[in-house]
Amino acid sequence: MGRSGLRVSDVALGTMLFGATNGWGVSAETAKELYDTFRAEGGNYLDTANQYAGGESERIIGGLVAEHREEVVIASKYTNSAPRNGDANAGGNQRKNMVQSVEGSLRRLNTDYLDLYVVHSWDLLTPVDEVMRGLDDLVRAGKVLHVGVSNTPAWVVAQANTMAELRGWSCYVGLQIEYSLLGRSAEAEFFPMAQEFGLSVLAWSPLKNGLLSGKCAAGGGVGSRLSAEVWSSPTMAWSGQHGAGVETVLDALGALAVELDVTPAQLALAWLRHRPIHVVPILGATSVAQLAENLRSAELELTSGQVARLDEASAVPLAYPHPYLASSMARSFRSGGMFERISR
Repeated sequence: MGRSGLRVSDVALGTMLFGATNGWGVSAETAKELYDTFRAEGGNYLDTANQYAGGESERIIGGLVAEHREEVVIASKYTNSAPRNGDANAGGNQRKNMVQSVEGSLRRLNTDYLDLYVVHSWDLLTPVDEVMRGLDDLVRAGKVLHVGVSNTPAWVVAQANTMAELRGWSCYVGLQIEYSLLGRSAEAEFFPMAQEFGLSVLAWSPLKNGLLSGKCAAGGGVGSRLSAEVWSSPTMAWSGQHGAGVETVLDALGALAVELDVTPAQLALAWLRHRPIHVVPILGATSVAQLAENLRSAELELTSGQVARLDEASAVPLAYPHPYLASSMARSFRSGGMFERISR
């Protein structure tokens, strides 16, 4: 993972639904079946958070890995929490919540350390140096082996890693962001930054809430979490994050999936492995059949032409200054008219 020696499987098992009681969660028994399936296929990377199912996700994982803790990579997160009796420090990136949260996670997971500890989101308040020094202290104490960050602007991540490198602190090795064929806006700033700092991209919602599973069409999906009402809600009424329309992407995905005799979900997940940087999709599932089907994506190799077809259908126009920097005029000016003859 990233600029580290930590070895992780091609996909991660997302455990947000383990023990959840929101109508879409899975029981501890089903969680065990999912975990056993994942492990049988060679998976070793589990993604959870202190907030998931009020901590029940971590408790379930702690029981599942008790006999072979050293064989798995456990990533948990802090920042978010449920309101707690008017406690202003119940959430956030500050040291107080960081320390309280890691102790709680270790206790629920019944482990002495976390392989990866992830800042769940930027709180717009805590100084970057407080966060990075706090995380480094956890690494030095042996409670955390590596650190990562999620849902944080690229410039903040860049500032944090630059500061950490200069001061000899632990740097982020993983960048957890939303990324999929229907959500490629991260390519503008996050991808160049991740390449420069050697970060692995840990993609949450790689199937865009099921839209890329093949079960949905414009208007909602039958037997999925989506419905016509959800589809038309403000949070879902978008066009590929200002790129191609949803129908265009789904049509291209479906057509190529038929040609390759695979499911749309398998193809959408395989596409993530053909990005210019290391992308690890975080897979959530509510049944063994669903998980087993999606894990088959790791066996699917695409040609450059097939990748290009999906790239073109799902392309997202980049915001300023990227169009300017890519223009022939700007290229000519900054290269003295020698752009085509200067190697990169």
